[in-house]
Amino acid sequence: MKKLGLLIATLLVALPAYAQTSSLWIDDLTWPEVRDAIAGGKRTAIIYVGSSEQNGPHMVIGKHNFVARALAQRIAEELGDALIYPTLPVAVAGNALARTGHMRFPGTVTLPPEVFFGVVRGVAQSALTAGFKVVALMGDHGGGQDELALAAKELDPEARREGARVLFIGDLYAKSRPMMREILAKRGLPTTEDHAGIPDTSALLALETTPGQWVRKDKLSLGDAKTGVQGHPEHATAELGKIYNDMKVDLAVKQIKSLLAASR
Repeated sequence: MKKLGLLIATLLVALPAYAQTSSLWIDDLTWPEVRDAIAGGKRTAIIYVGSSEQNGPHMVIGKHNFVARALAQRIAEELGDALIYPTLPVAVAGNALARTGHMRFPGTVTLPPEVFFGVVRGVAQSALTAGFKVVALMGDHGGGQDELALAAKELDPEARREGARVLFIGDLYAKSRPMMREILAKRGLPTTEDHAGIPDTSALLALETTPGQWVRKDKLSLGDAKTGVQGHPEHATAELGKIYNDMKVDLAVKQIKSLLAASR
């Protein structure tokens, strides 16, 4: 038994640093492990933005962040060559001074568009500096999509000259929403779901590990400007959430591969 232990220890020392951990999150890695992972073929950096915003009385403020973490993990696993940067937990969610958008409700956190753009651009540049050859920018929240696209547009030309790419993966957000509306329509469910409605609530129900963890079923309410809900969350199900989450993963992976194939 002692010899076996010594053999395992010897093998671990001989392995590159990254090979000693299975995490795809740079948060969980040391800098030598990140370096070795890149050298070993982890060429893609996923930067998936969430948001901290009100989601009605029935759903927690961190909805987008929990979805972002879960789906970023799956996207990285499907790509096979990716590591994930920390989920940015804040986005453009209204004007804090004028109290517009989600800023009408306590707990929401917002960044001005120019600040959000600067942060995203800085994180993407950091990934390029680290040595990643593909930086994929995506967001789970509507506010900030334009800034994500602009950051990719500004950084990509210079990145190309260095043999790298910066991509805006907008399909994950833009295409999944109308696709879900079609599914709801076929089931005879409301399709006017804009915020904290059936798709959003379902997505989180599908990720909960214990009932009531993130969705308070006793507080489900119809769409009402006073509560911050625009939709019909009472019709949400974990099954619909799995469809929605799978859809986003599939759209992201396909767009990343398509954009890279088109540039070859």
